[in-house]
Amino acid sequence: MTERMRVRTRTTKDRARGAEAGFTLLEVLVVIAILGLLIGLVAPAALRQLGGAQTSVARQSVQRLGGVLDIYRLDMGAYPTTDQGLQALVTRPSGAAGWNGPYLKAEQGPPLDPWNRPYLYRNPSTRPGKEYDLCSRGPNPQGGESVSAEGAICN
Repeated sequence: MTERMRVRTRTTKDRARGAEAGFTLLEVLVVIAILGLLIGLVAPAALRQLGGAQTSVARQSVQRLGGVLDIYRLDMGAYPTTDQGLQALVTRPSGAAGWNGPYLKAEQGPPLDPWNRPYLYRNPSTRPGKEYDLCSRGPNPQGGESVSAEGAICN
C-alpha cells in the first residue's frame, strides 16, 4: 500500500510540474501584443531616419560630383555637354584630347543616387546663376527630368 501511494504521489507531482512547465495561451498573446506595439512605435521612426540619411547622402554626393566636374573642366576647358552627361567622367568622350580620366570609379556607367536612379545633368543650366544642373530626383520617382521638381536635390 505504501508503494501504491508513492506511485500516486509521484504521478500527481509529475502532473503538477507538467502544468507549470509551459506558457498559457494568454501569456503568449500578451507578449505578442506588446511586441506588436513596440514594432508599431519604433518602425516608423526608423524608416524616417533612413529617409533622412538617404537625402543627406544625396546632398553630399551632388557636392562631390560637382567637385569632380570642376576637375574635368580644368582638364578639358569646359564641363561635359548634356549629351555626354556624367558618362564623360567615366569614359573618354570622342575628340577629348585633354581628358585625364577616369574621374570616377564606375564599372557600369555613370553614378547612381541613393535611390538607385541616375543623376540628372544638364549643361548649360536651366537655373539662373548656375553653369550646369546636377540633381537627384530625391525620394520622388515621379520627378521626371525636371530639376525643379519637388524634392529634387540639386547643386
